[in-house]
Parts: sequence; structure tokens; C-alpha cells
Amino acid sequence: MKLYANEVSSATSRVRIALALKGLNVETQSVNIFGADAESRQPEYRKVNPQGLVPALLTDEGTLITQSLAIIEYLNDFHPEPPLLPAKLEARALSRSVALAIASEIHALLPPRVALRLSAIPGVEANGIADWNRHWIREGLTAVEATIAGRRTGPFVAGDQPSVADIFLFPQAINTERAGIDLSQWPNIAEIVSNLRAIPAFADNAPAVRK
Repeated sequence: MKLYANEVSSATSRVRIALALKGLNVETQSVNIFGADAESRQPEYRKVNPQGLVPALLTDEGTLITQSLAIIEYLNDFHPEPPLLPAKLEARALSRSVALAIASEIHALLPPRVALRLSAIPGVEANGIADWNRHWIREGLTAVEATIAGRRTGPFVAGDQPSVADIFLFPQAINTERAGIDLSQWPNIAEIVSNLRAIPAFADNAPAVRK
């Protein structure tokens, strides 16, 4: 398998965490995602992934899978142990809903292509983009905190083992701290992230800092 990736990308981080939890090794090709002339925006990469996004996984059968949740669920089916979705249906639904809340309601408003578009709007400067990011992070994580409060039955989002919810939460939490936002305002999230930091698969695959 071949993973098209970027070390700064939190979406890539999710897949790297899943691969580490599964003990799977894949070939990795780095793709630049920053700037108007980013590699991800070029026709050559669009032939690989028409969405122009990372991560993308090329399977051994030659099928390209895009979107981190789809990739992670493919890996979970491909290599079932350890499972990345809880056995109980309610916990499984909670895990997916938290993952989607982060991917669709927070991350979708923050990636480089959104910042690039905002920067092209007259009057929007770097500080305005940073404020935009912090606003949607705070609103999104407040909703996630309310979703999981009172429903946790273990050290992680949906039980005693990390699931796709934790895989999505951890990179977002790391980037939240880097944006200067204290996680302590969300006590459940802060506790879960603290527990995840102790797991090498998470700690070693956090999003890199952009140089």
C-alpha cells in the first residue's frame, strides 16, 4: 500500500495513528499542501486524487481510497485487530459521530485551501484568519465536549480502547493547543487527550509543526 501524505496535515495524522495501532507499514509519498502553487493543487497530483487532498491510500489492488475516515475503516476491515470501532452499536455510533463532528464541522473550515481563499478576500489578513480558525475550533470542540459528557465509560471517548473518535480527536487537540487554546475548558477532552499522549501510536504520529 502507498499513502500520499503530509506530516503537518491532521487528516494524515489520523491515518498514521491508525496504521501504528494496527502495526502496519506502508510506502509513504509526501505531498506539499501549502501555498497557491502547492503540489496538491497541480494537475499531476489531481490525476492521483481528483480532490487534491491528503491523505489518499493506494491499496495493493490498485484502488485509491480518499478521505481519512474511509481509509481508516478500510484498514480496520483489512486488518481487524485491534478493532478501531467499539463492539456495542451505541458506542460505535458515538465514535463515528465524534469523528465526523471533527472532520466535517471543525477541520473542514480550517485547511490550507480555506485559508488561501480567505486571504484572497479584501480586508482579510493573517490575524483575521487566525481568529476564524480559533472561533470554529472553540465552537466545534464545545459541541464535542457536550456530546461525550456523561456518556464515557472508560478512559477514551467510547470505552476502554481507543477508537476512530480518539484518532480524530487527538490531532485536532494538538493543533488546538498550538493555536493557543487551552484544552482545560473541555475537561473530558483534556482527560482523554492526556490518556492518548501516553500511547506511542498517538504521541509519535501527532501532526508536525509547519516549518
